[in-house]
Amino acid sequence: MKKLSIWLAAACTGAFLSCSTSSNTSVKEVAPPQPLLPVPTEAQLAWHEMEMNAFIHFTTNTFTDLEWGYGDESPAIFNPSQLDAEQWVRTLKEAGFKGVILTCKHHDGFALWPSKYTEHSVKNSPYKNGQGDVVKEVAEACRKYGLKFGVYLSPWDRNRADYGQPSYVEYYRNQLQEIFTNYGPVFEMWFDGANGGDGYYGGAREKRNIDRRTYYDWPNTLQMVEGLQPEPKVLFFSDAGPDIRWVGNEKGFVSETNWNTISNDTLYAGQAGIEKLLGTGAEDGDKWIPAEVDVSIRPGWFYHAKEDSLVKTPEKLFDIYLTSVGRGSTLLLNVPPDKRGLIHEKDVNALREWRQMLDREFKTNLAAKAKVKADSYRGNAEAYAASNVTDGNKETYWATDDEVRSGVLEVDLGRVQPVKYVLLQEHIRLGQRVKSFSVDVWQDNAWRPVADATTIGYKRILKLDNPINTDKVRIRITDAKASPVIANVEVY
Repeated sequence: MKKLSIWLAAACTGAFLSCSTSSNTSVKEVAPPQPLLPVPTEAQLAWHEMEMNAFIHFTTNTFTDLEWGYGDESPAIFNPSQLDAEQWVRTLKEAGFKGVILTCKHHDGFALWPSKYTEHSVKNSPYKNGQGDVVKEVAEACRKYGLKFGVYLSPWDRNRADYGQPSYVEYYRNQLQEIFTNYGPVFEMWFDGANGGDGYYGGAREKRNIDRRTYYDWPNTLQMVEGLQPEPKVLFFSDAGPDIRWVGNEKGFVSETNWNTISNDTLYAGQAGIEKLLGTGAEDGDKWIPAEVDVSIRPGWFYHAKEDSLVKTPEKLFDIYLTSVGRGSTLLLNVPPDKRGLIHEKDVNALREWRQMLDREFKTNLAAKAKVKADSYRGNAEAYAASNVTDGNKETYWATDDEVRSGVLEVDLGRVQPVKYVLLQEHIRLGQRVKSFSVDVWQDNAWRPVADATTIGYKRILKLDNPINTDKVRIRITDAKASPVIANVEVY
């Protein structure tokens, strides 16, 4: 998005000069860098800033001990004894999540709301004598605790007799209409690539295949959803977007090289290495479709008592944070409620201790308001000076002249102290630019290289192998697609 304001600033000349104004400097108008297309939409920007969202998988599978229900499960088995959606959302909020995505309907077709279009729903379960509505309870809990609400509706339905026929697409759209009319607003709609295969299909018990590219008529389906909720903008996740892409794995990491840009026509080509492409994105991609890192706190996506001893440790969750949020993606961590309808104590404890680790490791930004020098800055105008990277304002940034695609920032920490993490952020309103960079620290009267990396994007966190005592950190942008635009530098 092009910045409309014209900066009026005092000119500063010479490399590594401070940028304080004085009476003998001339006023200079310097235009901001032009956006490097593609750039994120406002809704995508807000999504990046959420950083961590939670997935909730909960349905008949929770009671059958399955990951994928066949579609012939009786609604009578869905009977959580202590379901407390507020406990779910409260737990997730305390852990630092900003949004929740609920599996309103998984592949088995069981609807967690009293859909008028099917009998395979919570309305025919013992839960609250058929008067329950899990989607409503979670949506209301999200509003109460200030988290955004998202939905997952599986396009595949192993219960429906007409799956594979045009009438099923109408059924799927009717259910979307129920969700978006009665439970919104929704910040993200999630649908995956599990489409077609064996199932109950109303008693047929057979395998059905569909053309994944054409059967659902996704353009018209998504256009219908946008008509139901024009504002706030719904973000659509799938393997190929159109707004958010799959990361290519379910292990909790995105590639160290992570471009938010990709050409989604290539994602349908079925070429070898598609998972790698999803993880790296494409430097020359023509659309902004960032990767979302989806992973479960347990080995499975639904609760299984046998996995109570296999909940990811706080240390593992911290590593996942560094390889997802710390590589410029948004984390989507699945936390499945148990048969009681509660997030299990083991999961709650792991989340709580993980939050404590995050708060401890990133408690004090050593670079906050620190003095910064740069080898050059755009037009020698203070509006683009090095000090912008430590001023705590995400809308200000250091930038170079258009023809300059490298640069050096030197952060003075004021005194020698241990450094463990270096955090960088680009001003992605103007696009993702940096291709490679390095980090050095000042030791024994010399610069010592400690890290090399590739992309930055919304956020990049580098963990040093060992804490290093230093009073200065140097960041060298070694290559970029266009003039670097760095909004933030933090040191911990």
